Amino acid sequence: MEIYLDNSATTKCFESVVDVMSKIYLEDYGNPSSMHSKGVDAEKYVRYAKETIAKNLKVNTKEIYFTSGGTESDNTAIIGAALANRRAGRHIVTTKIEHPAVLQSMKYLEAQGFRVTYLPVNKKGVVSLEDLYKVIGPDTILVSVMHTNNEIGALQPIAEIGGLIKKKKPSVLFHVDAVQGYGKYHIYPKRMGIDLLSVSGHKIHGPKGIGFLYVNEKVKLQPMVLGGGQQGGMRSGTENVPGIAGLAKAVEEVYANLEADTAKMCELKDYFIDELSKMEGIRINSSKGAEGAPHIVSASVKGVRAEVLLHALEDKGICVSAGSACASNKNVTSATLQAIGLEKEYTDATIRFSFSVFTTKEELDYTLQALEELLPMLRRYTRR
Repeated sequence: MEIYLDNSATTKCFESVVDVMSKIYLEDYGNPSSMHSKGVDAEKYVRYAKETIAKNLKVNTKEIYFTSGGTESDNTAIIGAALANRRAGRHIVTTKIEHPAVLQSMKYLEAQGFRVTYLPVNKKGVVSLEDLYKVIGPDTILVSVMHTNNEIGALQPIAEIGGLIKKKKPSVLFHVDAVQGYGKYHIYPKRMGIDLLSVSGHKIHGPKGIGFLYVNEKVKLQPMVLGGGQQGGMRSGTENVPGIAGLAKAVEEVYANLEADTAKMCELKDYFIDELSKMEGIRINSSKGAEGAPHIVSASVKGVRAEVLLHALEDKGICVSAGSACASNKNVTSATLQAIGLEKEYTDATIRFSFSVFTTKEELDYTLQALEELLPMLRRYTRR
C-alpha cells in the first residue's frame, strides 16, 4: 500500500496534463520561434497558456512570463527588481519564514550592498501589519511576503499588506511567493496590490521544471536569463512548450472545482489534526479551518527525531516530509519553526503531512493507526 502525503513537495500530474504534454513531445514538437507550421503550432500552445493564466489572475497576457519554476520566479522577481530599481533605494523588507529561494536571494542582495529587514511572525506564523508599516521608509523599494508558508501552512494577509504598502509608499514593489497558495485560493494581483507573483507548476498537479512570474506592466525588472530575446527579452531561452501547455492544463483543472476541492482538503486537515491531538506528546503547528492552508499539517512528535519517524512511516508505505522538502535532506534547523518560537526538542522532531485532491480519509486513518503503533516503540528506542 502506498500513501502519498507529501503534496507540498510535489504533486501527481493530472492525466490531462500528461496527455497534452505527450502530444507535444510526439507531434507538435516545433520550436515556437520557428516560422514554419510546426513552429506556429508550438507558439499557439504558449499563447493559449498565457491567455489561460492571465484570465485566471485577471491580468494582461503580456504580464505573464514562463520560468523553470518557483525558485527562478522568486530569484528573478527579487533580484531583478532590486537591481533595476536600486537608484530609488536599497532597502528591502521580507519575513523570517520565507522559502529559501527568497531568503537566499536576500542574502545575495545584502552582499551587493542592499539592506534587508527580516520581520518576525507570531506563534501562528503570521506577520504583523503594524511591524511592516513601521519599517517601510524613504529608502524602501521592495517588500516580499509569501502567500502560504510551505512548512506550517500559515496564511499571510496579502490583500491587507498590499493595501498598506501602497498607502505608506506607493512606489514600493510588492512581491508574493504564491507557490503554495496558488491553486488553493483565488489570487487577483491587481486587486491585492501585488506587483510580482511567483508560481510553480508541480505544486498544482502540473509538470516539474515549469512555473510563471506575473510582472505588472509598470514594473522595471532586470532580466536574469540572457540570450535570444524570447518572452520580450525578459526571460531568454527556447520556451518549454510541453511544460507550458501542461501548466496551463493544470491551472484549468485545479480551478474548475476549486471551492469543493479545498473544502474537502480542509475537512480532512481538521479531522487529521483532531485525531493527532489525541495522541500523547504531539504538538500541532498548523491552524485548523480557514486560518491555515487546507493542505498542510505540521506536527512535532516529542521524543522522536523527524528523520527516524519519516523512515518508519516510509516502511509502512507512507510518504511524508521532515519539514520542507527543499531543506529536509540537509542538517539545518528550520527557520520557520524557529521563527514561531518552537523549542529545540520540537524543531528536530517535526513532520509535515500535506494533502491533495487525491487524498482520502481512509489513507489518513491508516496513517493515524501507523503512528499509534510506531510512536511508543520509537520513543522506547530513543530513550535507550
